[in-house]
Order: sequence, then C-alpha cells, then structure tokens
Amino acid sequence: MREAIRAAGLKSGDTISFHHHLRNGDAVLNIVIAEAAAMGLRDLTVAASSLFAVHAPLVDHIQRGIVSRIYTAYMTGPVADAISSGILRTPVVMQTHGGRARAIESGELHIDVAFIAAPAADDYGNLSGTQGRAACGPLGYAVVDAQYASCVIAVTDQLVAYPCGSIDITQEFVDFVVDVDSIGDPNGILSGTTRPTTDPVGLEIARQASSVIEASGYLVDDFSFQTGAGGVSLAVAAEVGKSMRRRGVRGSFAAGGVTGYLVDMLEQGLFRNLFDVQCFDLKAVQSYRDDSRHLAMSASMYANPNNRGAVANRLDAMILGAAEIDRNFNVNVTTGSSGNILGGSGGHADTAAGSKLSIVTTRLTARGGPKVVQKVRCITTPGETVDVVVTEFGIAVNPRRGELEHRLRGAGLMLKSIDTLCAEAARLAPVVPSAPADGRIVGVVEYRDGTVIDVLRMVA
Repeated sequence: MREAIRAAGLKSGDTISFHHHLRNGDAVLNIVIAEAAAMGLRDLTVAASSLFAVHAPLVDHIQRGIVSRIYTAYMTGPVADAISSGILRTPVVMQTHGGRARAIESGELHIDVAFIAAPAADDYGNLSGTQGRAACGPLGYAVVDAQYASCVIAVTDQLVAYPCGSIDITQEFVDFVVDVDSIGDPNGILSGTTRPTTDPVGLEIARQASSVIEASGYLVDDFSFQTGAGGVSLAVAAEVGKSMRRRGVRGSFAAGGVTGYLVDMLEQGLFRNLFDVQCFDLKAVQSYRDDSRHLAMSASMYANPNNRGAVANRLDAMILGAAEIDRNFNVNVTTGSSGNILGGSGGHADTAAGSKLSIVTTRLTARGGPKVVQKVRCITTPGETVDVVVTEFGIAVNPRRGELEHRLRGAGLMLKSIDTLCAEAARLAPVVPSAPADGRIVGVVEYRDGTVIDVLRMVA
C-alpha cells in the first residue's frame, strides 16, 4: 500500500475517494488512511460515497489533522456523532448519490487518488465485484471515481489470473493494483432488515401504500419500481407483487440498492430486469453473478441529474422512508430529532425528483416523539418532489398533485390533509425540543444539483 501511495504521488492536502459496497464490512478506508498517517500525510479530504460504524478510526485521524474535510452521501456511527459534535474543522458536505456523481464528472469535486476495494482483480486492473471471498455485487458507486480520478488504486484480496472474469471496472481506468490480506467482511454488506415487517401497523402502512400505487394509474405493463431495504419498504414490495399478479401486470424493471426480495420478484416474472447500483444482501450478490437479467448501473447512470438520462427518471413509483416530514412535505433523513447526523440522502432526493410517484411511508410517531412535524430539523428532500405521505392514520397528498388526489379519493382511500396528520402526531406524542446549538455550522446539505438547501449545526 505504501508503495502504491508513493507511486500515485499522493501528498498532503489531496483528495482521496472510497466506495461503500462493503458497507459496514469495509476495511480499505481504514487501511489506506492509517498508512497515509504513518507516511506523515495531513490535511486530506475524504470523498467517501458513504461512511459506517466500521470507519470509527477516522475520528482519531480527524482529531490529529490527518483528515480535514469530508464529502459523503450518507454517514452513521461514531464518525457521524463526532462530526455532529463539531470535531471536523471544515463542515462536512452531505451530497446525494446522483449529486456526488455530478460533482465528480463536472470537476466540482476533483479526486486525486481513488482507492477502489475490489473483491477480485487481475494484475492489469480489471476489477470484479462477483468473485472472491468478499464478493459484493456491482461496483456502481466506484465507476465514476475510476473514470475521473487523476490516479486509481485497486485494492484486492483476490488476485486472479488475467483476464479477470465478470469485469465491473475495466483495466484502462486503473493505475495500480494492491494485494492485501483482506478488504473486509462480506457479511457487513447486509442492510436493513432484508425481510418484510410483521408488525400490524407497518403492514397496514404497506397495504395503504400499495393501494396508492394501484389507484394512481401507474400499475400497468412496463411498470417500474424502487424500494428500500427496511421492513415496511419490503412489505410494500410484497403488496405490490400481489397486485401485479392479480392484475396480470409485468413490470419493466425494479431498481436501486437491490435486495433478495426484489430478486424474488424478478424470478417470479413480475419484472423483466433489475437495475442494480449496489447489493443490500448476499442473495442479491448471487443473482447479479448468475442472472443476465440483473443489470449493473453506475451511480451516474442511476441518478446524476446532469447526464443524458438517469434511471431514476424512468421510475414510475418510489417508496421512501423518513426520520421526519413536515407540513410542507419536506423530508429529513439526515438527522434525528436531537440534531445528530444519522444518515443522509443517499438516493432519497434523487429518486423523489425523478419518479412519477414518490411515496413516503412513516409512522406518525417513533420513540416517543412525532414524525410528522411543523418543520423538519433538516431538509434532505424538498417537499415539492414528494407526492404522497402514508401513515397508519391516513394518507396525505401533496396539493401540487391535484389530479392524483382526485384518483385516490375516487378509489375510496382514506385521505387526510398533512396538517391533520401533523396535529394527530402532536396529540399522540410530545413535541421533542430542539437540541441546543451554538450556531456553528458543522455540515452543509447539498441538493442533487449542487445547491445548498440546508445546514447542520453543532449539537451540544
């Protein structure tokens, strides 16, 4: 690793990037920054597509001045907590997945050296996400890094004979290949519950969300769909699958971070294809390796608002979650009610903007506090791109979508105003007071086009 860093010409003040396909099992970021620290490098900018609890050693590197800036689309764990408390001297930039790809391609975010964890690689730089001990599926978030970084270092623990089969990133983009003992734990890629919820409230929300899709007029042949990996999201997929079978609908594609549940829908003939930017479980990894209908896409192809056409723009229906949603339909998935960073947009804002029907599913309350509120703590996804909110108490339609409200009302769905949902949430749970803030900005929230839509302030 040290030889590769020297050969790449990495110096203090440079920007280095990492992908998150191994999610909470990733070891490469920690290996690289520890080596850079041992070499005396300082003031590095880390442009990681996401950061997880496994990246806790980064906190010490920030305190020691080795890392001074961070760009990311999602973060959780000790790094997120430390940044919320003001450890980083320059505010973190919270991007969307599509916004990150846009920034890199446009030169707004220039990467000096990209470090790409590769489950398998040959000595000429062909990289595969489907071979090796740490197989993780497509390397969609690393593609733009490989294409636009000044130098690319592949890091693998499975060096194979040339040519590497099932190539996800090709050799002309890779400068050096480093063979290490381990790039991480593949079990750490698991995300969400990977099973539909069995909770009665969650199941009712899922049924109502599916009813919204069915009544919207979009559930016809060539229907396209994306959902997350949480229990309610997967339950929505199950209900949508029932509706598709009942109506004899065969969809065009399901997309996003792919779970085994979407793989099941592909295998049952409900969709012709899957578009996959990252795998959320090992069943999805196996499907991507073995099924030619399971297609890879880069983060740019997925959601870049400035390219020639993103897959997000072809979505009929998108199921989204929320930490909070307010009376203007703005959604927060970046902070908790305390103000601490707990995630980030990922593809949330991208798919809300691109899809014909964006549906937020949420309980009215959680952990003793309201989730439908007067004003969100942080705007992650602007309300103008959110069409419907589904709760256990009823369904609210954005007033911008009058024709959709007319359709849903005609189908007999239980419609309520967003103000009514907000009042009911406040009745059921006390309003959580805002955490004290000293006014110092610790983070900047960028929309997918690069405009700043909110800031994060230090939590006492």
